[in-house]
Amino acid sequence: MTTLQVGDKAPNFKALDEQGNTISLADYKGKKLVVFFYPKASTPGCTAEACNLSDNYKTLQDQGYNILGVSADSQKRQENFKNKYKFPFPLLADEDKTVINAFGVWGPKKFMGKEYDGIHRTTFIIDEQGIISKIIEKVKTKDHASQILED
Repeated sequence: MTTLQVGDKAPNFKALDEQGNTISLADYKGKKLVVFFYPKASTPGCTAEACNLSDNYKTLQDQGYNILGVSADSQKRQENFKNKYKFPFPLLADEDKTVINAFGVWGPKKFMGKEYDGIHRTTFIIDEQGIISKIIEKVKTKDHASQILED
């Protein structure tokens, strides 16, 4: 699926968050960043994942991590998702899939025997120099923060 590897430079991205603010990789220069891609806002798995990260936000911040969620949902849908669960981190509305494609997480999926194209739930951890230090492809939605913190 993704062609990015640990040790690669993270793709330089720029996209709008749920409030219409432009967010780019450059905003996190010198900081550790967790970029988690999820298929669709307000669905059970995506809600469990985002809520787990939100519940553990303080611990993640204490370890120096900033968090950014990304899906192809509209700005309005991302805003509703963030407001409903009071997420403390931005959610990118990547409707044109620029960021999604840059990270290589769009591709064929199977669900209930049906094949279709969609976002593969994947998390990238980017170090202070903008290098990918970890890629999590088998995301445990209810325990994702511990996957990020384990080394």
